[in-house]
Amino acid sequence: MTQETEMVIGRRAVLEAIKGQRTLNKLLVQEGASGGSIGEILALSRANGIVTQMVPKAKLDELAQNKSHQGVAAYLSAKDYVELEALIAHARAHGPGLIVLLDGLEDPHNLGSVLRSAEGAGAHGVIIPKRRAVPLTGTVAKASAGALEHVQVARVGNVSQAIETLQKAGFWVYGADAEGEQTHDRVDLTEDVVLVIGNEGAGLAPLVKKRCDHLIRIPMTGKIQSLNAGVATGILLFEAVRQRRNAKSPQ
Repeated sequence: MTQETEMVIGRRAVLEAIKGQRTLNKLLVQEGASGGSIGEILALSRANGIVTQMVPKAKLDELAQNKSHQGVAAYLSAKDYVELEALIAHARAHGPGLIVLLDGLEDPHNLGSVLRSAEGAGAHGVIIPKRRAVPLTGTVAKASAGALEHVQVARVGNVSQAIETLQKAGFWVYGADAEGEQTHDRVDLTEDVVLVIGNEGAGLAPLVKKRCDHLIRIPMTGKIQSLNAGVATGILLFEAVRQRRNAKSPQ
């Protein structure tokens, strides 16, 4: 997985970044580190839901490039995340809602492509997991060609629970799957909708599949039966755009 390039290094710098409400994608702490402000840093990290990873000293030495890291470093996000509830409220206020949920996308260029398509289609936001998925990095921002600045992104700890929250808020959740029971152009995408896209290799996780209201597929006529995640997202988003435009057109 491609990581962020912008970092804060050292105990004081990381502590002030957390206290200053900077958005961190991940906190790295040296294995066995203790004393001083380490306890406070870890406590604030837990309180703020920051993903924390214990790493060997050699890893921090490499990342810090000979700077004094004092056993602590953190990756900064390219943009602040929003809370899931805030994203839902935004979508409902400007509805019908259209949200993309990514289940473990790992390629930053794919995420950038998704953000670009989401912005172009007028989607209300994108949801990504906190773990085992690419966060908002400089590479993602560049790949989005500026779209990241105009798309709200929420980061959640559990994709299945996020789906349940969205369903309780009145959204229909459609998972993209090669074995989907219906094609994407045969379902109603004019209401409050969430489009769920899986990992580049493994697709949707089994539990995520079960949580979706329906599984839909993009019909393929060639020998290769799958599409790049960014391309698939674009096709589904603009099918929703097409249906919504037709629904507004006078009969």
